[in-house]
Amino acid sequence: MTNTRPATALSHKGVMTALTAAIAKAEEISVPQNVVIVDQSGVTLAVFRMDGAKFTSMKTARAKAITAASLNTATGHMAPEFAAAAAIATDGDVINLKGGFPIRFDGLLAGAIGIGSGTGEQDVEVATAALEAIGADKI
Repeated sequence: MTNTRPATALSHKGVMTALTAAIAKAEEISVPQNVVIVDQSGVTLAVFRMDGAKFTSMKTARAKAITAASLNTATGHMAPEFAAAAAIATDGDVINLKGGFPIRFDGLLAGAIGIGSGTGEQDVEVATAALEAIGADKI
């Protein structure tokens, strides 16, 4: 047994590339978005609210990023009973809305992204563009 494990982390350039790609995709589809990027422990690396994005969706974008990092999976696919219990137990930090994705490289979790202010499908589209821009593993 070893006392270490493999790990990876996003660089500030990776964060900025993902953020820029998310904003560009949101502009392309004409849906202003909130973008939150966290590291693998849920610590915020970037937060951006585009002009016209719903300010209440900033909280859900953050929760999506934290959920995706914590569970190492895309958001929006939990069993309803688990989703309700997790939301209560975490004071809303865990959420079951589409638009949150883990950011992985070669299977290693580097962080997560949460997008909010569009429909679930629009949020997924914007998040996917950010992941593609930084060469993250496909989800």
